[in-house]
Amino acid sequence: MVLQSNILGKGQGQAFVILHGFLGMSDNWKTLGKQFSESGFEVHLVDQRNHGSSFWDDTFNYDVLADDLKHYCDVHKLSNIILLGHSMGGKTAMMFAAKYPQLVSKLIVADISPKYYPVHHETILEGLHALDFDIIKSRTEADELLSQYISDFGTRQFLLKNLYWKEKGQLALRMNLKVLTDQIEAVGEALPAEAIYDKYTLFLKGSKSNYITDDDKSLIHHHFPKAQIVTIKNAGHWLHAENPQDFFDVVMGFLK
Repeated sequence: MVLQSNILGKGQGQAFVILHGFLGMSDNWKTLGKQFSESGFEVHLVDQRNHGSSFWDDTFNYDVLADDLKHYCDVHKLSNIILLGHSMGGKTAMMFAAKYPQLVSKLIVADISPKYYPVHHETILEGLHALDFDIIKSRTEADELLSQYISDFGTRQFLLKNLYWKEKGQLALRMNLKVLTDQIEAVGEALPAEAIYDKYTLFLKGSKSNYITDDDKSLIHHHFPKAQIVTIKNAGHWLHAENPQDFFDVVMGFLK
């Protein structure tokens, strides 16, 4: 089973693969992906398993997520890729780069560290499980219900991108909510101690986010000896959406 993707700028330059975060999808990266493709890259916006348009499977951990990407690269004959991952996608990207360093020319990790993170998505998952699509028949109704669990408008809009019409009059979610809830512990897993990638790596952290702290620097440099860590100002965890211009400029500076 091959991961589904949206490929921008096909055939025009070095492959630039982008991985979304937990409960996200490739669509979250369309705007920036278009900018990167207009800068001369062949951009692959990839849906990870149990997300977006990709296949569903009961097994969910960073080993299989990295191997899914390896299979994707094999099928699309990609090598020497630039790899960017956000949050959970950043963990997948780290694992992939450590397992298959020969395929990755440069690595970019957005607002996640190699460390273990305790489970912290309970309220979001509870809200998503509360969506009853036998009753809810519009995006507005879904948003109203979610607002009882999630006060932040931006977070709700991010989650509601997963809504689609499964058939006439029947809404559904694109993500495999059952497996992602059952396997939630796997999302916070640390990178294995022996995982090392010794080529150029860029870690981006949001100035308003606590996902990467000063205490993480030594761990980051253990796994990624050539890492630089740059803060994107006026941005939280969704730094690419909250300050896309600075995000784009810093990434392009790193790639040049």
